[in-house]
Amino acid sequence: MTVKPFLLQEDDLPDLDSPPDAWVETIGVTPAVQPSFILLADPFTAGITELLQGLDFAYPGAVKVGGLASASSFQRNSGLFFNDTLQTEGVVGVALSGNVVMETIVAQGCRPIGRPFRIAAGERNILLELEECDEFGGETQTPVEALQAILQDLDEADRELAQDSLHVGIAQDGFKENLQPGDFLIRNLLGVDPRLGALAIGDRIRVGQRIQFHLRDARTSADDLETLLIRYRSEHKLDDTAPVGALMFSCLGRGEGLYEKPNFDAHLFQEFLGDLPLSGFFCGGEIGPVGDTTFLHGYTSVFGICRPAHT
Repeated sequence: MTVKPFLLQEDDLPDLDSPPDAWVETIGVTPAVQPSFILLADPFTAGITELLQGLDFAYPGAVKVGGLASASSFQRNSGLFFNDTLQTEGVVGVALSGNVVMETIVAQGCRPIGRPFRIAAGERNILLELEECDEFGGETQTPVEALQAILQDLDEADRELAQDSLHVGIAQDGFKENLQPGDFLIRNLLGVDPRLGALAIGDRIRVGQRIQFHLRDARTSADDLETLLIRYRSEHKLDDTAPVGALMFSCLGRGEGLYEKPNFDAHLFQEFLGDLPLSGFFCGGEIGPVGDTTFLHGYTSVFGICRPAHT
């Protein structure tokens, strides 16, 4: 296995209109070696969104995992180590290549409510009109109308949970018919315009995408991770190329504050995948893929699971 470290400052990043070769030259790793990336970033100076877009452009299909250092927003100081030096800004990365494969589990800790809708009208991050997802299309309605109908069908506990734990999932596969946990990019619900019946969410949207409302709590978060771990275990044989170690990047909003017990995600991981060496840290934002695109998440645990590519 080859380990290639790199340090990037925000000013080092190519323009997003640059060709893939510009990103490859900046990183110093050829796509031909099929690298996987671990990214540790300062939350205030990294330009992390642009970096993830550039890496996905230059290294399509390559796994990228990591997180933002959980520094205080008031003191704005964090520490990253590159070789034997302390860095207070930018991104420290590692490219892994050779006889290693990295696979991911991205547990966003939510469960869907209601049914999926297709975006009929929207602008930037504003949902304006939704329609039911059926083969003939459906009548359009405002997002607030759709949400109100869903909330009416919930039990009292879920209606109460929706007061402060309601999120929007954006489906990442435009062709998959039966959407499952892990198929949605979960984003915060930022605001409501009662006059227009519109909703603002924490990401850009486009007409034709499918969305579904989600709820998050401790039980849902645990169930979500358990479902993804069971799926991973069933899809990967424990043979000579079984996992040899893993990294976990978990949101500060999880852990003991959410579950009321320490090491919950780590213990659940080892319950389903065995006594696999596991390391990582709590983050102020987690990096991991949903579908074929790498995103910066919140309230998420991202696992990068390493195994040999061949015996």
